[in-house]
Amino acid sequence: MKSIKNISFSGKKVFIRVDFNVPFSSSGKISDNSRIVAALPTIKYILSKNGSCILASHLGRPNGKTTELSLKKLVPELERLLDQNVSFVEDCVGEKTEKICSKLDPGQVVLLENLRFYNEETKADYKFAKNLSKLSDIYVNDAYGTTHREHASTATIAQFFTDKCPGLLLEKEINSLKKLMDNPEKPVTAIIGGAKVSSKISVISNMLDVVDNLLIGGGMAYTFIKKKGGSIGDSIFEEERLKDCGKILDVAKTKKVNIFLPSDVIASNKFSNTGTKKVLNIQEIPLGWQGLDIGPDTIDKFKKVIQKSKTILWNGPMGVFEMSSFDKGTHAIAKAVAESTRNGAFSLIGGGDSVAAIKKFNLQDQVSFISTGGGAMLEGLEGKTLPGIKALSE
Repeated sequence: MKSIKNISFSGKKVFIRVDFNVPFSSSGKISDNSRIVAALPTIKYILSKNGSCILASHLGRPNGKTTELSLKKLVPELERLLDQNVSFVEDCVGEKTEKICSKLDPGQVVLLENLRFYNEETKADYKFAKNLSKLSDIYVNDAYGTTHREHASTATIAQFFTDKCPGLLLEKEINSLKKLMDNPEKPVTAIIGGAKVSSKISVISNMLDVVDNLLIGGGMAYTFIKKKGGSIGDSIFEEERLKDCGKILDVAKTKKVNIFLPSDVIASNKFSNTGTKKVLNIQEIPLGWQGLDIGPDTIDKFKKVIQKSKTILWNGPMGVFEMSSFDKGTHAIAKAVAESTRNGAFSLIGGGDSVAAIKKFNLQDQVSFISTGGGAMLEGLEGKTLPGIKALSE
């Protein structure tokens, strides 16, 4: 796979697959521009090397062309961030689009209309990908969050280019995952949380070959506790995953991986900020009560493991951190990861809720790397080959 630093962009038109699938507020304004900000280094690098940029992305899941999901509304923010004019092209393929792109001068930037206005995009259509490739001389993929999808603009298109490479963001994502999975500095600790164990079974299973310690929190912990014979009251759990949890516990023991489950929880008689709260032994939660956060003893136990770690993966919150009554555990773990990072550990944060949590507590600048790809990162942690990355090497 070529590096962006080994390609000459001077006088070249560059098709950059970016991930501008950003959220909007009810008033129609961008509520989080971090995905656009993450793509800026690649765009600016190519412009500094005398190239021109053709930016392509999807937005939402449109069923045909809709004004609501047009990328045109991203132009003002993109112009502000780049501090230059950005032209908008009202289609992503076709003669008119090809003509506009053919006239691009070095230093210019155009943004194409939503790729998913065409069903051919998600179907990885060969002809559609070939038409996209006609717009440029070089292909750069900088949209990690879409690399697990075999779509026209993320996988099929690459075959039409001799010069193709990951952008600076995607390169960082690839290297961060390699640092975690291939040759991590030990001890390695994975902190896995979130509501359901079912969404993380494959990740946990694959991580048992890599980690020394596995800290399990959030809603998924109760399925493990239930398997071990504990009483979890009305706490969330997945009965159909009890056997999987038992297998993970057995395999971890065989591979000498230390699994840490919560010992206590903050429980409530309501799934609400206003319910009665108390600290309970996680093995002895009475009916009518549900665990919604890890408790103080668990926080201390988890923090001690994190502080001794040299490589840390965090995927998933420790409780219902969106509610102020149940965010203490997630906040404490976030601070422990930040502290360990300051002391020299490598920390990788991934998954939408983990990223939201680290930002909520304003610690995003105190960890080593925050992944921009939720599903893509999970599939990478499962050991899968991602189509969008594989295509850059073929």
